[in-house]
Amino acid sequence: MLTVIGETLIDEVISDVASPRAHVGGSPMNVAVGLARLGHPCRFIGRWGDDEYGRMIHEHLRSNSVLTPIGPDDHPTSIATARLDPAGGASYKFQLMWDLPTVREQTEQILEGTTLLHTGSIATMLEPGAAEVLSVAQRAHPLATISYDPNCRPSIVTDVDYARTQAEKFVELADVVKASDEDLEWLYPGQDVFETARKWLAKGPAMVVVTRGSLGPWAVVSRGETSVPAPATQVVDTVGAGDSFMSALLGSLVDRGLVGAQHRNDLRHISVEQMEAVLAYAAKAAAVTVSRAGANPPVRSELVPDPK
Repeated sequence: MLTVIGETLIDEVISDVASPRAHVGGSPMNVAVGLARLGHPCRFIGRWGDDEYGRMIHEHLRSNSVLTPIGPDDHPTSIATARLDPAGGASYKFQLMWDLPTVREQTEQILEGTTLLHTGSIATMLEPGAAEVLSVAQRAHPLATISYDPNCRPSIVTDVDYARTQAEKFVELADVVKASDEDLEWLYPGQDVFETARKWLAKGPAMVVVTRGSLGPWAVVSRGETSVPAPATQVVDTVGAGDSFMSALLGSLVDRGLVGAQHRNDLRHISVEQMEAVLAYAAKAAAVTVSRAGANPPVRSELVPDPK
């Protein structure tokens, strides 16, 4: 069983010239859906309210076969509202609540049978929930592979020094780290992103992967470094591409039998050739997602067979 813990919210778009639009969002939630669509049993630990938007979230997860062991709470569902001006420019307003009191009481049940725990983004930065997420990851470490994607949101967590400190806590705990070049440039201004990734690898992960948009992903592991080109595709939008990449990256490691604490040593000795194949599979998933509107990750049949 794979477990994802993190935020989910409703992305709401409002303008004076069109009807309001709302869809389910949140980076960790997208990763959980992506894993399930690739055929991996997955449960999602997050929060939403007992309201219309909360029911939208629950139905989205249910319809994608993602398990939800924790139900709604008494607070409103989190919302990110984009208001469009007549020229199409957007101003954003956030109504975010990130606390997981139920997790404190049910951590053992949540982690039962977990071979991989993924987290990232707002969930690892915004208190009080961030402290709970870190605690769950620490307790999961003896049992499971830990993966992390900072997926920074400077408009929400504005203090870069704080964000850097939080990110490094999770990097030190993680086995698999994925970050975009934009994440690393914001966290470490003026520093080369590849050098930052190498420094992160030295903190303990088995691999650090850097996504670079159309330039394709790059990775560093103990045995060396590698990269693959981004597949050629017609881009509709890039919403959810990084999350689809993360899902397929993790799914490829599951397929190779490299997740679970008992396989930590094998993961740390992954070959450059294996890492290159993992990157190619994940890049293909991202390419499928950008070829269509919204955070719409591929199902397994849409990807070429993952070479072992």
